[in-house]
Amino acid sequence: MKGLRNYLDKIKPSFKKGGKLEKFHSLFDAMETLFFVPNKVTTSGSHIRDAIDMKRTMIIVVLALVPALLFGMWNVGYHHFLMLGQYADKTFLEVFGFGFLKVLPIVIASYVTGLTIEIIFAQVKKHDVPEGFFVSGMLIPLILPVTTPIWMVVLATAFAVIIGVEAFGGAGMNIFNPALLARAFLFFAYPAQMSGDKVWISGLASGEGVIDGFSGATPLAHVAQNELSKLASFSDMFYGFIPGSIGETSTLAILIGAIFLIWTGVGSWKIMLSGVLGTLSLGLLFQWIGVIHPDIQNAYFHIPAYYHLVMGGFAFGIVFMATDPVSAAQTEKGKWIYGFLIGIFAVLIRALNPAYPEGVMLAILLLNAWASLIDHYVIEANIKKRLKRAKI
Repeated sequence: MKGLRNYLDKIKPSFKKGGKLEKFHSLFDAMETLFFVPNKVTTSGSHIRDAIDMKRTMIIVVLALVPALLFGMWNVGYHHFLMLGQYADKTFLEVFGFGFLKVLPIVIASYVTGLTIEIIFAQVKKHDVPEGFFVSGMLIPLILPVTTPIWMVVLATAFAVIIGVEAFGGAGMNIFNPALLARAFLFFAYPAQMSGDKVWISGLASGEGVIDGFSGATPLAHVAQNELSKLASFSDMFYGFIPGSIGETSTLAILIGAIFLIWTGVGSWKIMLSGVLGTLSLGLLFQWIGVIHPDIQNAYFHIPAYYHLVMGGFAFGIVFMATDPVSAAQTEKGKWIYGFLIGIFAVLIRALNPAYPEGVMLAILLLNAWASLIDHYVIEANIKKRLKRAKI
């Protein structure tokens, strides 16, 4: 690393103002800060000085995503070979390797597209390249089906960065979570490919066929179609042995990431816990109604409330996207309200919207729009409470 540091110091003057490569200053800055901590420090004014910076925060989130990413790669290969009836003949490395080769191009397409756009905007504005896309670039692939064409990944990523981030003034100013905007863009622009109830597993090679009786539908699709007899067991859904988006199937892998985020203080446990409480609250209400009225045809009224926690993208959304510090509520009381409402709306959309079996994406985007309003009323209520105490 010392040799790399010396080399970067040697070529750095060429990228500064007046240098031959001034136009590529933002690109050089992005590459330098990728390998080394910036040497910029505060010199005046009152500031809080801490060892953690934005890059470290982003890297912590990426590390928390690794278990979901690795399991997602294995799960892609698992369902592919299971579909062909060949899983018993394959080794772990063969299964994982197949999934790795399918997922890697999606991850690369996301990062290359997003970082290229970020560097262009940073160069035009003469700003440093923000670190926020290091997380968004990983989140976007993990919330997509593995069958998503690369050109769709590029298009969705470009939309998320340009419309979702830069149009609002850049990283830190965006109202909505960029990764969810990418998913929403694809859902509304290409509903046939992103409906949420397709067989989200890898395509077949020429001459191959699916074994008899194989069902690749997601658990949410089975519930939406009132096929509870075909619903996977709770343990399979918890561990992740089910079809689904690349990083959303294994609640266990996501839980490992959640513990890491809470332990490092990067993720808000209040939003995570309140989201779970909101989901269980409405889920239990629907379950109780289903017991009183067993003739209700909607299967969401006849499943245990805790199933909502392991189906679809709820766990992934509440851990990695609802807790986004930019688009989430900032006040402590507001975090409880924000997370609880996400859980409520996620179940509400799932159960009462037959056109879309997954409600987490829409629930988080809706509460992203309400987050500042929630904080406003929490602050106003606190001000009124203090004024009452101040009266003599």
